[in-house]
Amino acid sequence: MADLFPAPALPRLPIAGRSDLYPVARVFCVGRNYAAHAAEMGNEVDREAPFYFTKSPFHVARSGARLPYPPGTADYHHEMEFVLAMGNEAFGADRAAAEAAIFGYGCGLDMTRRDLQAAAKEMRRPWDLGKDVEGAAVLGALTPVADFGRVADQRIALTVNGEARQSATLGEMIHDCAAIVAHLSRFYRLGPGDVVMTGTPAGVGPVRSGDVLHGTVDGCAPVDLALT
Repeated sequence: MADLFPAPALPRLPIAGRSDLYPVARVFCVGRNYAAHAAEMGNEVDREAPFYFTKSPFHVARSGARLPYPPGTADYHHEMEFVLAMGNEAFGADRAAAEAAIFGYGCGLDMTRRDLQAAAKEMRRPWDLGKDVEGAAVLGALTPVADFGRVADQRIALTVNGEARQSATLGEMIHDCAAIVAHLSRFYRLGPGDVVMTGTPAGVGPVRSGDVLHGTVDGCAPVDLALT
């Protein structure tokens, strides 16, 4: 039998220093993983365990994309994030096995229809309309673990039209990468193609058509987005 219509291809990310590409199969996102961001949103942090939402892999855009301002919102926000990409399987993994299963790291933008997310929170409904938006997971090239080194106090930052908006260090994450993978692997059989956006620091805010976003993490290729 033939498919009714052509199946969409998985998005693929460049890998720094290599010619092959990394196919993205699933996108997991960690909420409220920086205390200052949780506070600016009026939330308490959960230091016991991370919590998650997801984005469709078909909503991934590569760094450098020019994308339209999305429909249905008047309050579209930037959230700069450190991204990890799995290279090996992890299921029920302890911390050491979880860390060993990570392939590499990168920069990402978790773009959010904040007004729709807020309305969903108010009604105790899922965040999908606010978070899972076409082009709302903008991902940069990945840097393999061996080239990045140990995750410590690298700077994570974002500018909009050259103006500083977000700045923190990876050491401020409440749940670090190994802890996230170990915890998430209790609920999913993680493996190559799985990407985790590890949360955003304080300083999130609205963007408009014509804005240019530039995000950086020390040791990774930057992530860039232009809104049209």
